[in-house]
Amino acid sequence: MSSLPIDTDISIADLVLDPYPIYRRLRSDAPVIKVASVNRVLLTKAEDTKLVKDDPVVFSSNDPNTPMRRAFGAHTLMRKDGAEHMRERMAMAPAYSASNIKNHWMPIYERIADDFVAGLPKGETVDLFHALSSPFAARCLAQLLGLPEVSDADMIRWSQVLIDGAGNFGWDPALFADCDVANAEMDAAMELAAQKHKAEPNPSALCAMVTSDDRIELSQIRSNIKIAIGGGLNEPRDALLTILFGLLIDPEQHDHAIANNAWGDAFDEGVRWVAPIQASSRLATQDTEIRGILIPKGETVMTIQASANHDEDIWIDGHRFDITRDKHPHQAFGNGPHFCQGKHIARRMLADILLPRLFERFPNMTLPDPSAVKFRGFGFRGPVNFPVKLN
Repeated sequence: MSSLPIDTDISIADLVLDPYPIYRRLRSDAPVIKVASVNRVLLTKAEDTKLVKDDPVVFSSNDPNTPMRRAFGAHTLMRKDGAEHMRERMAMAPAYSASNIKNHWMPIYERIADDFVAGLPKGETVDLFHALSSPFAARCLAQLLGLPEVSDADMIRWSQVLIDGAGNFGWDPALFADCDVANAEMDAAMELAAQKHKAEPNPSALCAMVTSDDRIELSQIRSNIKIAIGGGLNEPRDALLTILFGLLIDPEQHDHAIANNAWGDAFDEGVRWVAPIQASSRLATQDTEIRGILIPKGETVMTIQASANHDEDIWIDGHRFDITRDKHPHQAFGNGPHFCQGKHIARRMLADILLPRLFERFPNMTLPDPSAVKFRGFGFRGPVNFPVKLN
């Protein structure tokens, strides 16, 4: 068994700006390595990331070294295992049921999509990050969570603050100060909304939790909603723009998607290509080994699903966006007990609703300068701007 190698060259800025060349090198040369800048053991091969996610006994979600607890002001279900995790996860489950998605949320999301797409100006160049993907995701999520009176702007700001706080591996106090302000605002909004839900029950996540016969603690109700705001807004927001980027830089992909209504394939490939949630942390509860390398008890390992989704053992030319490629299971939504609860609703939001409407209205939409689109993020990743011409 070999001792754990340590890298002192990779910086957080490198991982934020362009991590994929780094991951490709690590998959080849050092698939198990501790990166000093983030103080975590990075796992970049698909087999290893899946192994860790599937074994909560040896690799616990309860990592005391994560900035998430400080950012969210609570010990969230993302950092719990077993029955404790499942009880909090299932508290929101009624909102995500197949019948509620089909009969309640999809009609609402269709009306929201119709309003946004109709409001986009034909023939003009528009930044879809601000004009469509962010507010669409925010408005849909506010409905699902039971916060319909919260503005798109507040939902967007809260989500970004929580994302920045959860990924604050440099422990910047200014980022945590922003989290404190946002947490107080979210708590107040939830308190106001909860009173209305108790009077008029509905399928929302907050209503399910505050009216349950087996009600979880108030702190955990709040943290559940915050987890959904932090992760549930950026996933469809970033996935939409990533998919559009892949389609608009490749005419063959674009034409195939339109001719075959291949929006489901486009969604699956987009989240594989650039996973909105790129990495997750787990705590080693005992000495163990991966690929013959010792992982000492107490080390935090980081499963890099962004890298796993490009693993050469599974995908040919994984760096390319190709909606016609052979299908293989990917890890964009995680696996094991923490598999993303919102996967199916995000897929339907984009593949069934928004993408077909957008291309029906703008079949000749173009990306005038692909180099102008900037992808950013280490823990969470997607375009931070998206200027297109709406033809």
